[in-house]
Amino acid sequence: MTHPRRANRAPRIHRQALTVGTAVLLTLFALPAGAANFTPPSGCKLEITVQNRSCTVSQHYRCSGDAPGDQWVTYFTREGATYQSRIDRETRWMESTDLRTGLVDVLEDAAEDHASFSTLARTGQDDFDFWTRSNNGERLHHVGHDELTGEKVQIDGVALEVTRFELITYSESGDVLITRKGQQFISRAQGRFYGGVETSQDWTGAREETNDSPVSFSFPGQPGFGSTTPEYDCDLQMVRGQGAGTPRQLMKESRT
Repeated sequence: MTHPRRANRAPRIHRQALTVGTAVLLTLFALPAGAANFTPPSGCKLEITVQNRSCTVSQHYRCSGDAPGDQWVTYFTREGATYQSRIDRETRWMESTDLRTGLVDVLEDAAEDHASFSTLARTGQDDFDFWTRSNNGERLHHVGHDELTGEKVQIDGVALEVTRFELITYSESGDVLITRKGQQFISRAQGRFYGGVETSQDWTGAREETNDSPVSFSFPGQPGFGSTTPEYDCDLQMVRGQGAGTPRQLMKESRT
């Protein structure tokens, strides 16, 4: 599951003023749009740089001050850093920030059924039903499921498993805002989701098909590690328009 986000709308943001979160923002805003390399804030360690379809590159890192199992990701387009999120060991989407607007979303503690990576890995399916709240007070209700298809693939030497997912996001009053379905990938070794091919439809009836699949993985000491310059589908994104490459990980990455 990727991050819960409304179709055709910039992601929202989170209220918690964590020390690490603040340091991350300061670090990112200090980077010019064309910066060649990403350096995580003090106390954090960059683990993987992933080049994705849709002209994005993602930086995956962990911070010593977080709860065990927590992970961060920051996405870059050719315009620079655009989106950042933190997940926990169950890939629950804990918080996310639109770095262009300052909008933050956070997971509410109470849930009918929190997302669970361990349940998905153990049983092949995980249902979820939870709420998020933005720093402007908006509450959204996210309901859906992930399932393993049984297909296993290798992308750039990294072992991944294919998932199917469906997700419906409702307003606080119960109106359907966005429906999403498609496929993603999970890495059991890394304990996270990666984007894939999906179809979404928003409350206006507008439909969109996207492909945020990973193409290459760079680990410490390898070429491309820390690079903030996206490499794939960027000519296509220029045709579609600025901002088309904003990552869609709606519930999982955090479920990206």
